[in-house]
Parts: sequence; structure tokens; C-alpha cells
Amino acid sequence: MSDEKDELDEFGEFEDVGPIDYLVVEYPGTRPTGEAFPFLVDLVDRGLIRILDLVFVRKDLDGSVVAVELSDVTREGAPELAVFEGASSGLLGQDDIDEAGTVLGPGSTAVIVMYENVWAAPLARAMRRSGARLVAAGRIPVPDVVAALDSLEAAGAGARQ
Repeated sequence: MSDEKDELDEFGEFEDVGPIDYLVVEYPGTRPTGEAFPFLVDLVDRGLIRILDLVFVRKDLDGSVVAVELSDVTREGAPELAVFEGASSGLLGQDDIDEAGTVLGPGSTAVIVMYENVWAAPLARAMRRSGARLVAAGRIPVPDVVAALDSLEAAGAGARQ
């Protein structure tokens, strides 16, 4: 009789995990407005993503970066963020917070969100089972896409004249 563990692929219990991404979103000043967070909650509610970690950080004028308790942020005028209380897998550490701080402007606040793309888990599972492997990934910034589309439109208009 074969051992059940032998039948698991090399990913074992992580076979059903979708791709993991993170965002670092900077807000000028000391606190976010919370305006965008209902959209994040909607993505979770629809089962498209799963929040693994959500951490607020501040970069002081002297360049030091510190984690901010979510309860402090909600107390400062963004009570709708309380839904994210306890969103911590422990995967984000101080090194990650320090690294995020390198891209922040002095005197700003940011949120670091690490999330699983739950919607992609079945696709990722099927790819792993078929022996496929991810060899590259990336994001194209929206302004670059808009500029490229504008350029194509301008070239098309020039060709029609």
C-alpha cells in the first residue's frame, strides 16, 4: 500500500494555493481616508482574494519607518478599517516593513497588503499537476498601457489621413 504523502505533488498541502501578491500603497500625511477599503472587502467577500497580511506603516520625517496599530488608524478617523483587525499571517516581518519604507516619502503613511489570488487557485493547481512551472511574472503599470494605447491610436489616425 502506498503512503498517502507519496501521492501528493511536490507542493503537498499548498497545492490549492493561488498566487500570492502584495501591494504597498502610500497616502500623503498621517492617515488614509479609508475610501478604497470597501472595494478590498468586496474582493474578499466575493472570494476573489484572501488577505494574508495587512499592515499600516508610517515614515517619519527623519526617515524612520514604524508599524502602526490598526486600532490607532481606526481611532484616527477611519473606523471602516476595523474589519481588517487581525489580518495577520505573520508572513510580513520587520525586514519587509523596512524595505517598503525605502519607497515611501517622509511624513507619509502606507498600507502593505499581502493577499492570495483565490480566483487563480484552480488554474495554478491544474498547471502544477500538468508539470507546468511559472518562469516569469510581472505587472505593466496602467500609465504605460494608456500611453501605449494613445500612441497606437495616434499612429492609426496618422495612417488613415
